[in-house]
Amino acid sequence: MNKVVRVLTSESAVNPIVAIVLGLLFGALVMLAGGYNPIAAYGALFARVFGNSYDIGEAIRAITPLILTGLSVAFAFRTGLFNIGAEGQFVMGMTGATFIGVKVTGLPWIIHAPLAVIVGALIGGLWGAIAGYLKAKRGVNEVITTIMLNWIALFLSNYIVNTFLLEPKQQRSYMIQDSASLSITWLSDLMNHARIHWGTVIAILAAVAFYVILWKTKQGYELRAVGHNMDAAKYAGMNVNRNIIKAMFISGIFAGLGGVFEILGVFHYQVVAAASPGYGFDGIAVSLLGANNPLGIVLGAALFGGLSYGSAGMSFGADVPPEIIRIVIGSVIFFVATQGIVKWVLIPFYSKRKKERAS
Repeated sequence: MNKVVRVLTSESAVNPIVAIVLGLLFGALVMLAGGYNPIAAYGALFARVFGNSYDIGEAIRAITPLILTGLSVAFAFRTGLFNIGAEGQFVMGMTGATFIGVKVTGLPWIIHAPLAVIVGALIGGLWGAIAGYLKAKRGVNEVITTIMLNWIALFLSNYIVNTFLLEPKQQRSYMIQDSASLSITWLSDLMNHARIHWGTVIAILAAVAFYVILWKTKQGYELRAVGHNMDAAKYAGMNVNRNIIKAMFISGIFAGLGGVFEILGVFHYQVVAAASPGYGFDGIAVSLLGANNPLGIVLGAALFGGLSYGSAGMSFGADVPPEIIRIVIGSVIFFVATQGIVKWVLIPFYSKRKKERAS
């Protein structure tokens, strides 16, 4: 018990909590400056997220893709790479799942749904591996390639939907086959038709897999070693180029899974999009807030997903523009990134603790 308390009160655990509080306070100041009531706004946000079973289910639905894209970004970070391409990998995962879900027929659910998941995840992984290959073989910075691949993924996805999957007179694909659906119908009915799906369970398992791969396997040790010091890893006999490609491939799988479950579990079709959904970019913030730790990412995704979903409650319940919640989220990211400010706020707290220990 004492060990748990020490962990919860350690600096690494306290700093993100203080950053969140500071972000919420800054958001409150912005609301006050705009003539809004922050207490009513945050109350409406809280009520929107926890008000009834439908809202709870929809909040969970909003959190799920953020877990997976956060894991994607964090996995690359842990291996010394900066993956800004989770957005494109997410979109390609959507497209792969949609293609299998629409075009493949006559299969039972036990085969069709897993096949769609696997294909979508692999396409997301391969999309990430492109940046890994260019980094390993040509020395091209992965930041540049992943940014460019985001746009390529968006327009390639639109082309595939338009050419092969488009329902006539619609700006979306045909609906996927029922045998490819990953919605949990019985649970959805219990939660007033909230869009609950198996992807939430898979996202939690993905966080566990993240930990096991990186810290409990030989392959994970190599990936982390390459990330820490490529020259030392090469001297130790590790294949640096192959590990870079593997890292981006696994990172892309996580993001691809996020896109897969948005299709198979939530919408059951894919639109011809004018812009990408944004989950991959939010995953960068989730990864930062979670300190690239799988448990931290799950908690960070819960915060971001809850704030994003609850922003509609602020708009309807307190007449506060939902854009203000983006200011709150941006403020949280700012305070997490600027640890010096958080530590300055905590100086009196740590000074008091040192005096108590000395006495």
